[in-house]
Formats: sequence, structure tokens, C-alpha cells
Amino acid sequence: MDDYLFHGNLVSSNRILYTPSQFAKSTLIHLQEVGTLQAKKEHTSGREGLSSYLFFLIESGSGTLSYEGRDLELRAGDCIFLDCEKKYSHTTSSKLWKLKWVHFQGTNMDSIYRKYCERGGKIVFHPKNLSPYIEIINNLYNIASSSDYLRDMKIYEMLTKLLTLLMEESWHPEERLAISSKKKSLQQIKAYIDTSYTKKISLDELSSMFFINKFYLTRVFKEQYGISISNYILERRITKAKHLLRFSDTSLEDIGNEVGIVDANYFSRVFKKIEGITPSAYRNEWKQK
Repeated sequence: MDDYLFHGNLVSSNRILYTPSQFAKSTLIHLQEVGTLQAKKEHTSGREGLSSYLFFLIESGSGTLSYEGRDLELRAGDCIFLDCEKKYSHTTSSKLWKLKWVHFQGTNMDSIYRKYCERGGKIVFHPKNLSPYIEIINNLYNIASSSDYLRDMKIYEMLTKLLTLLMEESWHPEERLAISSKKKSLQQIKAYIDTSYTKKISLDELSSMFFINKFYLTRVFKEQYGISISNYILERRITKAKHLLRFSDTSLEDIGNEVGIVDANYFSRVFKKIEGITPSAYRNEWKQK
């Protein structure tokens, strides 16, 4: 992967940082990096904002992956397919893992990855047979380390083969329908909160209004947006309060009332807990700028 993930005394690794031709970068799905590693110590590594897609597999050992607000258990035989623009990190357990990985990119990879997800593709999956994936990564490593003048085309062939395997593995239409239904409901609930956060909103009310079990709603909202419903409502209220503090002369008590926190003392305590300063100090600081 990258220097944040595989380096120093934490791992031993063999990898190739590959520089594709301009033709490959502009036209083909192209290789960025490929390698293998053996963890030497327990550690956590992470990255975000990388213009790359990552596929890696666990040959042995175990650990966890943090991605899109979820912590996923990883074990030997698992495969992982990620969009590296999004924040991710992973941690090897005491059963130090051995990995194979490949970073790659292409002008149409965004669409391919989106289609993978639409088909029900999982972030982590456990194929019946890991051998084809291992063979592809080994072939990529050998091609990238060669002097073959056709290596960009051969790398493209291998990466296309990998994506074909991933698309075959991703076909879970029944799961995709459930996910789509869940996301649609959550989007409606989130839109309601976005326009009604200054009112008193309860889980029971949301459950009744959107015909969804409140315990299920609590869990899936956190999974989807990485924040609880109550904290999301509070976040919206504080954001609105900050706007009023900066751009109006409304009193603190009235601001609290306007954003749905009617107790002035509670409003001040909550604001300070989130922003690190009192509402008055926040207003004074920004009025001076």
C-alpha cells in the first residue's frame, strides 16, 4: 500500500512502486503499487484522500478494518476492496497477518467501483477459492518487475481479470435491494431532521412517522452517517447557533430558543462542550475578526 501502512520495524514487505506510461495513465486501468507484507508488530495504519483503489487479501493472521464508520473483522482468506479517497485504517491483531495488495486507478474506475457497489459488492468478502486472487497479484508483481515493453497492456489485462472476479463475487441482488430500501428511508429521515431540528424530535416520533423500528433506526443511521441521531440533531443546532452568534445580535437566550435548546444554561454547557468555548466567547472572538 503506502508508506503510512507498510514501513520500518512494523512490517517486512516486498513491493513495487510502479510508474505507468502516460498512455496507460490516460487510457488504461493502471497499476500504482503491488506487494506483499508480513506484520512484525501489532499496529494501526490508515490513510484518506488517496486517488486510488485498493484490493488486498489476508493470507494468514487477523485484524480489523475501519471504513465508512464501521469496524469490520478481518480473518485469513478475506478479500477487501476499497475506494482510497475515503478514510480507512486497519489494525493487525496479535495473530500478525500476512497480506497481498494492489493499488490501481483508471479514468473509468469510479464508474466501475460504483457498479460493483450497486450489484451488492461488499467491502469485505470471503471467497470460496482465494487462489485466483493470489495468482493475479503474483502475476502483477512479476509483470511490473519485468522489462517487457508490453507490460502496461499485460498489467491492464491482469487488473481487468481482477475486476471481473470482483464483479462475479459482488452479485448479491437480494442484499442490494435491502440496502437500497434502507438508504432511501434514512435519506427521508435525515431530510426531515435537516428541516425540523429546531423542534423536539424523538425516536418514537421518527419511528411512527416513517414506519421503522426505532432500535433498527438507531443502528442503521449510525452505520450510514457515522453519528447517532441525537448527536446529529445537536450538531445541526450548534451549527445554526454559531451562524446566529456570528451574523446577528440576537441574545444568547433567544438563540438557544431558536435552535431548539430552551434552557439557556444547558445551551451554554452544550455549546462549550462541543466548541471548547462559551457562546459569548465565540461571539466575541468572531466579532473581532
